[in-house]
Amino acid sequence: MSDSLAFEAVDRHRKGRFGRPYTYVDECESTQLLLADDAPEGAVAATNHQTAGRARYGRVWEAPAGTALLCSVALHPPSERHAPELTLVGAIAAAEAVEGATGLSAQIKWPNDVMLNRRKVCGVLGELRDGVVTLGIGLNVNQTRSQLPADATTPPASLRTITGQTFDRAALLGSILFRLERLYDEWRHGGLDAVYVEIGPRDFLRGRHVTVDGKSGIAAGINCDGRLELNIGQSERVFVEAGEVAYER
Repeated sequence: MSDSLAFEAVDRHRKGRFGRPYTYVDECESTQLLLADDAPEGAVAATNHQTAGRARYGRVWEAPAGTALLCSVALHPPSERHAPELTLVGAIAAAEAVEGATGLSAQIKWPNDVMLNRRKVCGVLGELRDGVVTLGIGLNVNQTRSQLPADATTPPASLRTITGQTFDRAALLGSILFRLERLYDEWRHGGLDAVYVEIGPRDFLRGRHVTVDGKSGIAAGINCDGRLELNIGQSERVFVEAGEVAYER
């Protein structure tokens, strides 16, 4: 197992149109910055190490060189679709790839995390610029426990710490791209409704007591337009478009 994310390693695992053109650098600030604003749909940028990887709310995604799968994909969503939903579409693709590699059930923690054994193994970040979504995916693959951040808001893990095995990052990236392409095509034609069957059973927050930007209640789940439904008290129901989530473990 070479465990490289260079083009030659990843191209062997490509099964569809996503992944061409493909840009790889050994180190960069963030793969989100490697894709031009006019990058064609399906273009991918990947790296072995990010020095300033992006996460939500200006946070930094950190991982030692050679341990994580770090990539960005250019998408050109139709104007009638709600582009922020692509974060969930990316999370489904990553969850499916994790399940295929590990044989374990993965969950999606609204709005953008993939959980395995109640720990975060992946984050997805969508950025919209001039009608193009740059979808960044960071998957913890081969980190040891000591290499995971100790101060993360959600308990972190890697595929290695959970299974005791190491994984080929190129094969995982090929799997993610293949699944993302299928899910994205379904979403283009039918919106989040078209892929919702993959979200419901994986909804990590459903039934948990959560707080989102000062609102506390029981999460009823992710609804079909990508919002989090929150039941507050006996009668109040709110739908949260975006926000920072804290949950009872």
